Amino acid sequence: MRRNPRLRGQLFISYLFLLMLTLTVMTLALLLFLFAQPVPPSLTYEKLLTIGRDVLQQAGIGSQQSALTLLQVRNLVQQLPRLAADNDTRILIIDMPTRTIITDSAAVFARTDQIRLTQESYTLQIPLRNRFGIHGEPIFGSLWDKDGSEWFFSGITIIRQNQETSAIVLAEPRPQQTFPLVLDRFRQELALPLCQSAVVGLIVAALLAAFSSRTLVRPLSRLEQAAESVAAGSHDQLVPEDGPVEIRALAAAFNRMSGEVNSTQQAQKEFMANVSHDLKTPLTSIQGYSQAIVDGAAKDPAHAARIIFEEASRLNRMVTELTDLARLQAGQMSMQHRPVDIHQLVLMVGERLSIIARERGLQLHLQSDPVPEVIGDGDRLAQVLTNLVSNAMKYTPSGGEISLRTQVNNGGVEVVVRDTGIGIAPDDLSRIFERFYQVDKARGPRRGTGLGLAITHEIVQAHGGRITVTSAGQGKGSTFTVWLPSAHLNTVVRGQK
Repeated sequence: MRRNPRLRGQLFISYLFLLMLTLTVMTLALLLFLFAQPVPPSLTYEKLLTIGRDVLQQAGIGSQQSALTLLQVRNLVQQLPRLAADNDTRILIIDMPTRTIITDSAAVFARTDQIRLTQESYTLQIPLRNRFGIHGEPIFGSLWDKDGSEWFFSGITIIRQNQETSAIVLAEPRPQQTFPLVLDRFRQELALPLCQSAVVGLIVAALLAAFSSRTLVRPLSRLEQAAESVAAGSHDQLVPEDGPVEIRALAAAFNRMSGEVNSTQQAQKEFMANVSHDLKTPLTSIQGYSQAIVDGAAKDPAHAARIIFEEASRLNRMVTELTDLARLQAGQMSMQHRPVDIHQLVLMVGERLSIIARERGLQLHLQSDPVPEVIGDGDRLAQVLTNLVSNAMKYTPSGGEISLRTQVNNGGVEVVVRDTGIGIAPDDLSRIFERFYQVDKARGPRRGTGLGLAITHEIVQAHGGRITVTSAGQGKGSTFTVWLPSAHLNTVVRGQK
């Protein structure tokens, strides 16, 4: 539990860090985007128009004057180089209808030269009269010098006494984009809204981060407590499956694990109780009969020795099954990989067990047709079939029937063992192949160790196959189906495709 606040704090800090990182990346991306854009002409228009106001005042042109006299125009033309130098700009006077140069402070264009220019619609934020104190109509746009370079211009139209319209134009070369300009534009236009948005985003993100971290940590805390309880020996722990999808999946996996652990522990407890009983019975017989032989009290020493041998054999089988299961699950059981004729294997197992079946009053039917060979260990596969048929005989009352059939299905070979015995309850079907699990909980002569089907399952899986069981319920028999892959059938299937 001490780790929860730390985890919650780490999640909270990580959320805020990701947000700050995102804002930083957004800011850098915005700056790069602005740098890639051409310099907007608005700042140049405003600056040049402000200079134009000062130029008109310096030239002695009154703000209330509606038209310029010829003398004023001549004086303005004479003062133009000085005015341009004083204001560090280029000034042109252009006859607007014909786009003809009247004068150029830079002396690039001669009088009567025509100039190429385009006007742009641009609205000042404050009316010209109020802002600059003059009556002319402002014009804006671009003009091109003789060398092809582009210049931004701002101008004021004036009317001469002869009613001809001219324009006093102030021009600057189109500015090149630089990071200082970008930063200045960013500071003036975007920095404040971005900071305000960042503050709001941080507040909202902090609230969401606190809520999200709490939502994530709470189910993790429950999982931690449940895991500690399982580690302490309480194997029946379950946790609510709520929260985000990943947490729900984790909780569901934990509940499945807890259920499996609990089932395994319960099966092991039952196994220990059963094995202790099953070991005690033969050991008691061995001890009693051997003591009778030693004391000379056995009336038929040969009979006593035979019982000792049978009980010792039973103990040996139990130990062998435990050893085989452990080796199979550890992957240490050596398996041969040779062609196996399942048809002949079924006939051999059926012939050997048919005698035992008749002794128990059972009918064993063999319906084995020739099928393709499989690759595997013949002895282990014979052990699988023997286990299944013996199990069927064990739980089928006298007068019942057992069938053993081979068939081809789904690109492999199947062996089906069906009986008319006591059947399997639905609750037991899902656990029938678990180690130590036994359907018959009562102790008696039919009781085994609960390892036979587990061993059978492991052997089939080691051959790349699968084993399934179905039953209509108690008293209605059961059917075990073993499917094994066959290279011959797989080749045929691939060829058909």
